[in-house]
Amino acid sequence: MTEVLLLMLLALAGTALLTGLMRRYALAQALLDIPNARSSHQGSTPRGGGLAMVVSFAVLLSVQYLLGALAPQLMIAVLPTLLVVAGVGFWDDHRPLSALTRITVHFLAIAWALYWLGGPLVIALPQGPVAIGWPAQLLALLALVWFLNLFNFMDGIDGIAAGEAVFVAFGGAWLAAMSGLGEVAVMLLVLGAAALGFLLWNWPPAKIFMGDVGSGFLGAALGVLAYAGVVADGFMLWAWIILVGVFVTDATLTLGRRVLRGERWYQAHRSHAYQRAARRWGHLRTTAGVLGINAAWLLPMALLAAITPAMGLYIAVLAYLPLIVLALWLGAGIAEDAA
Repeated sequence: MTEVLLLMLLALAGTALLTGLMRRYALAQALLDIPNARSSHQGSTPRGGGLAMVVSFAVLLSVQYLLGALAPQLMIAVLPTLLVVAGVGFWDDHRPLSALTRITVHFLAIAWALYWLGGPLVIALPQGPVAIGWPAQLLALLALVWFLNLFNFMDGIDGIAAGEAVFVAFGGAWLAAMSGLGEVAVMLLVLGAAALGFLLWNWPPAKIFMGDVGSGFLGAALGVLAYAGVVADGFMLWAWIILVGVFVTDATLTLGRRVLRGERWYQAHRSHAYQRAARRWGHLRTTAGVLGINAAWLLPMALLAAITPAMGLYIAVLAYLPLIVLALWLGAGIAEDAA
């Protein structure tokens, strides 16, 4: 326990320190997020600070491995995947890449992780446990690439993505511990602490943005570690799906509506539910509101699904219904000129 707390402290302090250095670097290199008509911000802000989380997490993960506290298979699955995703995000922050290039790299990186983590999955359904073979890995590939990218889509106002990462990482660590997956739980705790170190700089009003290097890294890390947990204990699938409910609901409804209108899904816009909420109530209240929903609604529902896995599907549906209603009420995905 002492070792875990030390790792978390190092992750938090190391990320906070490195984020401050990254802010100085971004200002010196004019690596700034310049507001435009589709932005949710009014002033120019340094970006790319997410690299601090990548460095802290990668270093501490390597230390765990060298000390024999991390299985080689898990290390091979996780670290190369995260470094590749973060690398393409870092490049995109400096010299924008095409959507096709980014998505291709994402698919290859996630496919690497799934290959090493393996399967098949055994999930809990009301009629009993069901084993799923290779189709599960194909669905997981699509789902994790989607989750990776939706984390980028949802990183549009101060504190929301880093705050979500803290919640999902710590909540996921609880689920992993319930499944007896000590290694995964520790990795999630370290990830959550690193995200918290960045949040100190990104809390409204943000002093630096994480950039694609940070949002892609967080989406990939949470997705891959969640998959590792579900491969080992498929009964936790519904609990994990519930934990990420706010981001999945907003991004899926918004992007789905945009695609149905024939709009490019990867084009910048301001039609997410959280963006509309921020224009109405401000960044601080919106981010705090999301964290409140996570803590007061989604975490208890996820834990309920974890202890009653046979009812997990029904609990997940119940957990998502008010999120869907709220997102639709806020106008998720409605054309901006129609709002």
